[in-house]
Amino acid sequence: MVLEPSISFQSAPMPTQCTRFNFRTFRWMQTMIFAIDEINRHGTLLPNITLGYNIYDSCSTPHQALKAAMELMGSKEDARHPAEVKGCHGTVPVVIGDGGSTQSLVVARFLGVFYVPQVSYFSSCACLSDKKQFPGFLRTMPSDFFQVDALVQLVKHFGWTWVGVVAGDDAYGRGGANIFAEEVWKLGACVALHEVIPKIHTHDKISNIISIIRSSGAKVILVFAVEQDAAALFDGALREGLTGGSMGFAIRRVEIPELQDFLLQLDPSKSDSSKNPFLIPFWEEVFQCNFGVSNSQENITKRKPACSGTEDLKSLTNIYSDVSQLRISYNVYKAVYAIANALKAMRDCKEGNGPFDRNTCPDIDKIESWQLLHYLKQTKYFTRFGDEIQFDRNGDPAAMYDLVNWQLNSNGEMDYVTIGKFDETTVTGQLQITHGNVVWNGNQTDVPLSVCSSICPPGTRKAIKLNFPICCHDCVVCTAGEISNQTDAIECVRCLPEFWSNDERTECIPKQEEFLSFSDTMGIILTTISLFGSFCTCIVVFIFSRNRNTPIVKANNSDLSFLLLLSLTLCFLCSLTFIGKPTQWSCMLRHTAFGITFVLCISCILGKTIVVLIAFRATLPGSNMIKWFGPAKQKAIIASCTLTQVIICTVWLVVAPPSPRRLMPRESAIVILLCEEGSAVGFGLVLGYIGLLACICLLLAFLARKLPGNFNEARLITFSMLIFCAVWVAFVPAYISSPGKYATVTEVFAILASSYGLLGCIFAPKCYIILLRPEKNTKKYLMSKASDKF
Repeated sequence: MVLEPSISFQSAPMPTQCTRFNFRTFRWMQTMIFAIDEINRHGTLLPNITLGYNIYDSCSTPHQALKAAMELMGSKEDARHPAEVKGCHGTVPVVIGDGGSTQSLVVARFLGVFYVPQVSYFSSCACLSDKKQFPGFLRTMPSDFFQVDALVQLVKHFGWTWVGVVAGDDAYGRGGANIFAEEVWKLGACVALHEVIPKIHTHDKISNIISIIRSSGAKVILVFAVEQDAAALFDGALREGLTGGSMGFAIRRVEIPELQDFLLQLDPSKSDSSKNPFLIPFWEEVFQCNFGVSNSQENITKRKPACSGTEDLKSLTNIYSDVSQLRISYNVYKAVYAIANALKAMRDCKEGNGPFDRNTCPDIDKIESWQLLHYLKQTKYFTRFGDEIQFDRNGDPAAMYDLVNWQLNSNGEMDYVTIGKFDETTVTGQLQITHGNVVWNGNQTDVPLSVCSSICPPGTRKAIKLNFPICCHDCVVCTAGEISNQTDAIECVRCLPEFWSNDERTECIPKQEEFLSFSDTMGIILTTISLFGSFCTCIVVFIFSRNRNTPIVKANNSDLSFLLLLSLTLCFLCSLTFIGKPTQWSCMLRHTAFGITFVLCISCILGKTIVVLIAFRATLPGSNMIKWFGPAKQKAIIASCTLTQVIICTVWLVVAPPSPRRLMPRESAIVILLCEEGSAVGFGLVLGYIGLLACICLLLAFLARKLPGNFNEARLITFSMLIFCAVWVAFVPAYISSPGKYATVTEVFAILASSYGLLGCIFAPKCYIILLRPEKNTKKYLMSKASDKF
């Protein structure tokens, strides 16, 4: 940080002062000196060439960085440490730095005008890859674009869809956060919050950010901030009781031999402080003492003890001497060696094969910055640690990160455990994570779930939640007939027509077949009624057989009565063909059996009606009608009427027979099995013919209802045919409007109702007389006048 002087515009302002000595940054500087000293000492890379340096402190502020760059471009007399590279002519050929992206932006704009190469070791802003704006900028730190790519893959890997973003108020923070927000949106995830850490870390502003994080519901927060801003955020979170596990991408770590010894050899009692103006402030800060040279307000206020200069640096453990996590320091090391290799390539250039006009080579004794920039862009070398270093057309290196997890060890100290890596050069699987090594908040191993809405289980689908981002949704149960067999399904899939969804809406199962079965309640009831009707008919047959010689049985042709009872038995039994699973044979049998048996029944009733009329006419003087309608003729009428129906049914079965059909309504869980008539004309003719015979029979019986006689069977036939016609007239609309198996139930009910009507109306009165009133079962009583009514 920098302490700005008061500007009154009445006197020259005092120089700005940097505050808060940064041990980590000081180690980076020492690493640069170490690398330069290593190259100079070994002499194999650049024999007969000695590298020198000037060092300026930018105080992590843009205007101080620009001021330092302007001084570096000035004369030798303005420099603190004379450059030892021959032929510089008052300017430096290359700049290493700055650390922060915001400072590098300012410096790169200035140096780019002169095509002075600038190699940064920590500036990651993707904006610096624009070579039109920053033609001389290169770096050993991967661009934020790759870091964002790694973070996006991390979010995708763990399935997070609701993440927060907190950025520092600088080029690195804002740029990285904006790119991440764009990329994560393409992934289908959403940014729950996007907050900026102000440079002035006030308690209220940090607390407000923590409050927003807490209320957002996001379990994962991505932080794009430099060390100071991130530390302020973490301190605020700890103060507010908001804790969590941490992980992040760090550039590749290496161990540089001899570096720690170099760092610990500092000794203010043996060193010239003028050659290293940072040594005294460093010593005073690390040992909390005072040489008496610095009269800062802090030293005066705290009254620090005097420094002897013989304090043991090895006895302390701090971030300066800690070489276990050499990441940015390694970037500094690579930057120095990149410049050295570029100088080597310039020196090794063969005249006539150079890269410049007329194939000329650069003058190594008079280094031009633009020529060095050309060679830097072409640099490709291997470090002694096996890493290949080169810059792409944007001046960026290949992105290689370690995924680091912050974990507390048994001593309560923080360990940085590498749990994975991201390597841009890998063709497949750029992100690799060892899940067993990850420790989350509260020493948990389960991955935290960070979603706006809960995961929709199988059987449901995601539905848009109004006035919320796309990542927020409601889980809606699939409608009947649709399923989803995966989590977070976008839509439900409709089952095929012959399938239906199960109760959980997770799979399609075959639809339940519906038909009038012998096992269901309605089937059992109808079967019982049908068998009971057949049993009753058999009882009547038995009664008539035992009393066949009585007048009431002989009346109206007993043979026709027995034939009628047989046909009624068949009518009751034919209803059973409508119960059970429809097949080709059962469909043909049920309709033809129904049509033929009922025609036989109505024909018998028609014959009995004709017998009544003829019997009355035969009693008239001069009538010989009885010989034209004797028993043989009556049977012929019945046979011809029945044969006509047989022919109609035969033609129907040949042309378009009834057949089983499966009805599969879209919005129903059942498959309706029924018999389709095949030919509507054939089915209509069968019913129409039955109706025609019934109407003729009703008409004749109605005409004979008032004939004299105490027991006029025509009246019974009239009542029976009225019931028969009423049942079948009501059947037609009921059959048409009944769904599924209930249409079959309606038809069976009509058959049974009409059969019971015929049996009850025609034979019940006769059985009553036979069993309970035998005194009326006489010829005299039957032939008596109607005034003595039954």
